[in-house]
Amino acid sequence: VKLVESGGGLVQAGGSLRLSCAASGSIFDINHVGWYRQVPGEERELVARITSGGGTDYADSVKGRFTISRDNAKNTMYLQMNSLKPEDTAVYYCNYYSVYDDAWGQGTQVTVSP
Repeated sequence: VKLVESGGGLVQAGGSLRLSCAASGSIFDINHVGWYRQVPGEERELVARITSGGGTDYADSVKGRFTISRDNAKNTMYLQMNSLKPEDTAVYYCNYYSVYDDAWGQGTQVTVSP
């Protein structure tokens, strides 16, 4: 599976961005997809994930501000980020996981200015 992210950029605190992740290749019906983020010198951390059945899981730091969604017909996943804070600044990666594959996108930079 190949993943291509888009939608990152520079935004002021309190603003919004929407990230997209398009998947191609052999996509298994049962899978989890998610967004992770990483800042230099720190470990990559889970932001949000969604199962093929629609179940979601969020990091406490983004609950109520971020929303993950997926369009299975388009093999695309989204992360709507509202009320952004400077501490949300990171490289955001999308991930696809099934019993057959564990794939990562190339990452997209999100920078939130104070």
